[in-house]
Amino acid sequence: MRKSGKKIKSFKEMLEMYFQIRGLDIIIQMSDGSEILLDKNRMIIDDMIVIIEKGKKEKRIPLSDIKAVDLYAA
Repeated sequence: MRKSGKKIKSFKEMLEMYFQIRGLDIIIQMSDGSEILLDKNRMIIDDMIVIIEKGKKEKRIPLSDIKAVDLYAA
């Protein structure tokens, strides 16, 4: 079997790449079965997704609580 020279990106690195694309709608599915639509004001700090909502409220979601991610072109 031939080894690829490319390093497999971590989940966090892939999310950071997708967060930079502002035209993507991102829906995360949590371990408890709930879904969260991430708005355009999203970023990753340490191992948390940080969402800044209208009214300057901040919501933090641990990466470890995410079960799946769906991406949609807006």
